Amino acid sequence: MSELEQNTPIILRILAALPQTQCGRCGFDDCAGYARAVGQGWADINRCAPGGTEGLERLAALTDRPVVPIADDCGQLGPRSVVFVDETWCIGCALCQKACPVDAIVGAAKWMHTVIEPLCTGCMRCVPVCPVDCIVAQNVSGAATGWQAWGQEQADQARHRYDLRSDRGRRDGLDGFETGTL
Repeated sequence: MSELEQNTPIILRILAALPQTQCGRCGFDDCAGYARAVGQGWADINRCAPGGTEGLERLAALTDRPVVPIADDCGQLGPRSVVFVDETWCIGCALCQKACPVDAIVGAAKWMHTVIEPLCTGCMRCVPVCPVDCIVAQNVSGAATGWQAWGQEQADQARHRYDLRSDRGRRDGLDGFETGTL
């Protein structure tokens, strides 16, 4: 059995402990990439700001590593946000839709786009690609952060939607973030 095969169960447990926002703030393309890196000892457990303190504790328990503060280059712990499209400014370029890793943005080229709020993970990947800056973030969790602001059901749904998008991209022979395959 290869080393990767031996580590797979821990990698799957680490992946399940992550919030599945697919934000990339950890420095990896997606939550699965970060889980592999943590499970194989290539990455520290303190790179998932969306997981918050409870996320750090989950990863520490799974890896027998100490809880340490979130790495400075991964952003700050903060409330959960979702994005909204200011429909008066949207030009229908569809770049936000292509950037969304969980298909939470709907619309068509040359038509206004909108965000399905319950599906938005708050990853913010759509914000920098918008050429007219019509995407705004709004706090939806008050003072709650990490797993207090984002439940396991939401994480499971986000992972499922990300997996579907990735599978569709592979099936269609596409690659890159635009298809969710990172």
